[in-house]
Amino acid sequence: MKRAFSLLAALAAAVATALPAAAQEGTLKKIKDSGSITIGHRDASVPFSYYDDKQQPVGYAMDLCHRIVDAVKANLKMPKIDVKYQLVTSANRIPLMANGTIDLECGSTTNNLERQKQVWFTITHFVTANRFVTKRSSKIGKLADLKGKTIVSTAGTTNIKQITEINAQQNLGMSIISANGHPEAFQMVETGRAVAFVMDDILLYSLVAQSRRPKDYTISAEALSVEPYGIMLRKDDAAFKKVVDAAMTKIYKSGQIRAIYDKWFLKPIPPKNINLNVPMSDQFKKVVANPTDSGDPAAYK
Repeated sequence: MKRAFSLLAALAAAVATALPAAAQEGTLKKIKDSGSITIGHRDASVPFSYYDDKQQPVGYAMDLCHRIVDAVKANLKMPKIDVKYQLVTSANRIPLMANGTIDLECGSTTNNLERQKQVWFTITHFVTANRFVTKRSSKIGKLADLKGKTIVSTAGTTNIKQITEINAQQNLGMSIISANGHPEAFQMVETGRAVAFVMDDILLYSLVAQSRRPKDYTISAEALSVEPYGIMLRKDDAAFKKVVDAAMTKIYKSGQIRAIYDKWFLKPIPPKNINLNVPMSDQFKKVVANPTDSGDPAAYK
C-alpha cells in the first residue's frame, strides 16, 4: 500500500512539474525558442492584406496581427520578437498553417465549421457576404441570370466550393473557371472571358474601386451566403489561442477597433488612395459588442 502511495505521489509530482512546460508548448514555445513569429499574408486582398507600392504587406488584418504580436511579447515577457512575413494564397494558406510554416494568417479567410476541422480561428474581424460582380452592360441581376454562362471564382476559397454546389443543386449548367488570385479572376470579367466573378462582396468592392472604369460594374444585391472572416491559428493550440483571443477582445472592448476600421474602410488607402467607403455593418457591430469566433453563419444574422 505504501509503495502504491509512493507511486501516486511521484506521478502527481511529475504531472505538476509538466504542467508549466505544457502551457509553453506549441506556438508560444516556438516563438519563445526562435525569437520570431511568422505572419502569413496575401498580395491582393485589399484592404485586409496586400502589398503597398514598396512591396510591404499592409492592411486591416495586418494591423490587427501586429497588435496580437504585441500581446504575445507581453505574455512571453520578450521585449522584441522578430516578425517574419510569408506570402500565402487561397490554396496553400491552410497547409502552411498546419505544417508550422506560418503562425498567424492575416488576410480575408472565412471561418467556417468545415475549416475548423483543420485549423482554428480567433475572434471574427469582419463579416461579409458571397456575391458576384458583372459588367452593367450584361444586364445580369440575379443568380438565375447566370444559367448556362461562364463564371469565375478563386481557387481554394469557400466561394468556388459554394457556387459549384449551387450550380449542381439548381441545375444551372454554368461553366466555372478557377483563377489563381482575385485580380486574375476580376480580369476575366473585365476582358469578357467570364460574365461574373463570385467572391466576398468587400473584395469585389475593392477590385471595382481600383478598376479603370468602376461605373462599368455592378455587384449583385443577392447574397449567396454570410462569410465571417477570422485570423487563422494552428488547431488544438489552446494556450496560443487564449493569448490571441484576449488581444482581439481588448481591441474591441477598448474601442481601438473603430480607428483601425475607419483607417482602412472609410479613408483613402495606399497605394492608390482609393476610399472604399464601407461603414461598419450591423453584423460586425454585434461582434464588437459580443466577440465571437463562431464559424456558424447563423451566429451573424
